[in-house]
Amino acid sequence: MPLQSPELNTFMDLQYLSEGLEGRSSNPVAVLFDTLLHPNADFGYEFPPVLQWRLESQHHVPHLVLGRTAPGGAWHAMEGSMLTISLGIWMELPGVNYRDLTAGIRRGVANDRATPEEISSYYKNYVKLMGLQKNFVDNAYVTSVQRLHRGHEDTIENGDQGDAVNGKEFEVENGGSTVLSQGLWEVRGYQQVQGDVHVPFSVFAENVVLATGASDAPARLSVEGEDFPFVFHSVADLGIAISKGTLGRGSDPVLIVGAGLSAADAALCAYNNNVSILHVFRKRVDDPGLIFKQLPKTLYPEYHKVYHMMCSQTHTAASATSQFQDYTSFPEHCVMSFQPDMKCVLRSGTNLKVFKVSMALVLIGTHPNLFFLKEQGQYLALDPSKPISCKQNPVEIHPYTFECTKEANLFAMGPLVGDNFVRFLKGGALGIASCIMKRLKKKGKLITDRGGGGGGGGGLV
Repeated sequence: MPLQSPELNTFMDLQYLSEGLEGRSSNPVAVLFDTLLHPNADFGYEFPPVLQWRLESQHHVPHLVLGRTAPGGAWHAMEGSMLTISLGIWMELPGVNYRDLTAGIRRGVANDRATPEEISSYYKNYVKLMGLQKNFVDNAYVTSVQRLHRGHEDTIENGDQGDAVNGKEFEVENGGSTVLSQGLWEVRGYQQVQGDVHVPFSVFAENVVLATGASDAPARLSVEGEDFPFVFHSVADLGIAISKGTLGRGSDPVLIVGAGLSAADAALCAYNNNVSILHVFRKRVDDPGLIFKQLPKTLYPEYHKVYHMMCSQTHTAASATSQFQDYTSFPEHCVMSFQPDMKCVLRSGTNLKVFKVSMALVLIGTHPNLFFLKEQGQYLALDPSKPISCKQNPVEIHPYTFECTKEANLFAMGPLVGDNFVRFLKGGALGIASCIMKRLKKKGKLITDRGGGGGGGGGLV
């Protein structure tokens, strides 16, 4: 049965409330918030949230969100006809019903997934409906995040506080004369306006939230020839080649490297456009770690179609009478090199195979790019000797505040801390907002209404 409606606010003890809960996130606050927003969702139920939202303007925290795109981030760059892994309602943000903004679009009771286009539109409209436009700065590129050092202390008056688009310094804080103390963060960057015009900005904030996601830098094979112009690292490049007519039924096959969902998306795109496919991956087809084994067939029929091809159309089993003649899989193979004549060398054990291809897609994952932090943020990871990896080496945080253990007043959420689904990253926002508001209350610095919808958010506070 769904939970009874509780009273939940950001001043409560989230550690106590999270005790005993289990879910599909390693972060307890994420599990707590998901349990309240989507009761018994993992059992296939669609119960309404047991939370009611109430705007308390006196608890408004001034904040700013710097993003390279419009609100919605990476969803704007995804191929619009694909379907999300999560159900549409799991992508919903607090206070605005997802279906109200998507015209009630439903693809079936058991398969109510969404397209990236629908999701990006929902997030963009969400900001408007919640009155948060002034808190968001689009086309903003952060180049440096660092603490103020001694010698940088200064005082600015209200009249000097500009905004991020006018190349002025400003602080996300209350009004009055403000001393820029050593404890503040300085965030530098530029906003791209009117084409290629770059307007620099400098922001001072007591707290910074890292919410960059994990798709900035594609993972690479680091093999010979990977920089040749026929080798790509994005599914979008395959769609561009097909739309231009440079790929088709008569083309040499496309080489797809990887066994995750991006590789499956590429295989579906190529197959549906009559492009021959060579699909290479290191794992066995019965490897329990393959993502397809975690997806119900009724919800994800297209991915199970790819998995069926991976299993039945191996290079040793495929035949001329096969159902999927334009697809061949190469399990337990790896790429040795790419050659200038558009040939690819594969290896399995001591055996080598050479194929002529029209293009190669290396889709083996992505990494966050925190170049704007010292040591590219690597010192924040669970294992500081290795680069940050959302699955193997996430940012180390306090479990109930999402504050970085190695840097005070620096927070992280989402894929950076292992929460790859919107359904769970919302708990990160709750943990961060709770921590900041408790600290402000302790300092007596919670302010009365200054607009902005009262919402928390990622970015600078």
